[in-house]
Amino acid sequence: MSNNHDEPRTDTIAETENFLAWKAEEPDGETTWHVELNNVTVHFFQEEWEEFLQLARLLK
Repeated sequence: MSNNHDEPRTDTIAETENFLAWKAEEPDGETTWHVELNNVTVHFFQEEWEEFLQLARLLK
């Protein structure tokens, strides 16, 4: 990864063969969350991510 301060810092949260969840620390200080489901990527801001996690817990 470059040291460009305009680029987000990314970290993988979880990964399976077909799915990936990762977060990005944006240059403006905001964290965004991303879930890749095959060829679809869903992007979340913090509040949306917390609600998504609540939904996922209900799926058990």
